[in-house]
Amino acid sequence: MLVVGGLYSICSFAAGIAGNLFAFVLFVSPIPTFGRIIRRKSTEQFSGLPYIYALLNCLICLWYGTPIVSPGIILVFTVNSIGAVFQLVYITIFIIHAEGSKKLKMLGLVLGVFAVFAAIVVISLYLFEPASRQTFVGYLSVISLICMFASPLFIINLVIKTKSVEYMPFYLSLATFLMSLSFFAYGMLKNDPFISVPNGIGGVLGVVQLALYFRYSNSGEQPRAPLLDSYA
Repeated sequence: MLVVGGLYSICSFAAGIAGNLFAFVLFVSPIPTFGRIIRRKSTEQFSGLPYIYALLNCLICLWYGTPIVSPGIILVFTVNSIGAVFQLVYITIFIIHAEGSKKLKMLGLVLGVFAVFAAIVVISLYLFEPASRQTFVGYLSVISLICMFASPLFIINLVIKTKSVEYMPFYLSLATFLMSLSFFAYGMLKNDPFISVPNGIGGVLGVVQLALYFRYSNSGEQPRAPLLDSYA
């Protein structure tokens, strides 16, 4: 029994570590975009909204992974902590190089994100007992993650319409699939549907993206950076 329990723990830990590593690939994917922004000292036509959404998502999921909310899933906390740092760096660079009106809009959105996050923390701490606290924050994290799937759905629709994988790089689609698969396994092994369900959906979307890539990769267009250059 101890051997089975030990093997179970090792497998769940390995799945969580794999999810962290694949997520890191997605976190660093916008670096070329922000290198271009820094070089040109302008945000040009790039949108900062994906990074705002990603920051809010990371903060909510980070809070869900804290021991005070969900004991035993620290790898959810680590991956989203790293993600939140990356998003803050990207947003800071964006704000520095944005024009006046766009700069003020982004600053307002960042403040809004932290206000929402602070409200979630206060409400979950003071209005919910430990068991119901995990459920409350868990549902919020699921909603947040499912909303983040709007970006892959947009790209999938674009690929089908244009019959081209120009804006769907293979390595990002593969990393998204592997990350979702890893955290789906992690959630299943931890018996946590708030982790397994949204990542299961993400895994299905990852399979669809890979299938579309192989279907349209010979159309003559070479894949390049995604439209919004964001993992979200």
